[in-house]
Formats: sequence, structure tokens, C-alpha cells
Amino acid sequence: MNIQQNLQKLGFELPEAAAPAANYVPYVISGQHVYISGQIPFLNGVKMHMGRLGDTLEVEDGVKAAQACALNILGQLNAAIDGDWSRVVRCVKLGAFVNCTSDFTQHPAVVNGASDLMVAALGDAGKHARFAVGAPSLPLGVAVEIDALFEIQ
Repeated sequence: MNIQQNLQKLGFELPEAAAPAANYVPYVISGQHVYISGQIPFLNGVKMHMGRLGDTLEVEDGVKAAQACALNILGQLNAAIDGDWSRVVRCVKLGAFVNCTSDFTQHPAVVNGASDLMVAALGDAGKHARFAVGAPSLPLGVAVEIDALFEIQ
């Protein structure tokens, strides 16, 4: 599995794993699972995709925010496995929160940005269970936050 090449074909680069912004760790390895803390759409420290879906942002903006979250998830996973992608069995689950107005109902379309990227990067190992829910606000005013669970060897 060559994640770097798969991402480059899509026009993306694997970001460096971001340091935690508060009193938590970015990932925990427990047995054969890696639990990745919620990732927001800041790539390599650059703020992006700020705002609320259904208000200041369109679905396409939310898709890009979800993609940035997925890239950060992959960056954290890369750190957790010390760059050895042969250890990755599969993405088990994504949990996504979308910063949106109360009448916004296109959460799945937004989160597809992350889901589609995970499958494009990992192939069948990227197919996962997920949830996509709306929230009245998210940390720092970001559009999307996504956490993940991976199975590893």
C-alpha cells in the first residue's frame, strides 16, 4: 500500500502529524487498534474551512474541510505506525461532526469528502462504518471535526 503515491495522484500530500492543542494525545494504540483523536481542517498549521454549513459555507466547502480532516487522520496514523503502512489492516470507523445550521441536512454529503479520500488512499482497507451528525458549533469555529478508528497488525 503506497499511501503517498495514492494521495499525490489525487493532488494531496500526507501532512505532518499535528501536536495536540490541549490535554489529550493525538492517538492511542490499544491492542490491534489505533484510536485517533478528532482532527480539524488545519493543514500543517494553516487555518482553513472556518464557518458553518448552511450559513457561511456551501456543501463543497464542507467536502474540502472533511478531506483536510481525513488527511490529518492519515498523518496521525502515519505517526502511530512509524510510517509502516503494511501494518494497516483497515479503517474501521469515522465519526464526523459538521458545524451547521439547524435546518442543514446534507451531513452525509459533506462527510463523503473524508470517506471518499479514505477509500482512495487505502483501497478496500479504507471502507469503514461512520456517523455524520450536525453540531451548533465546533472548536475554533471549524466546519468539520472527524475522529477515526483503525485496525493494525
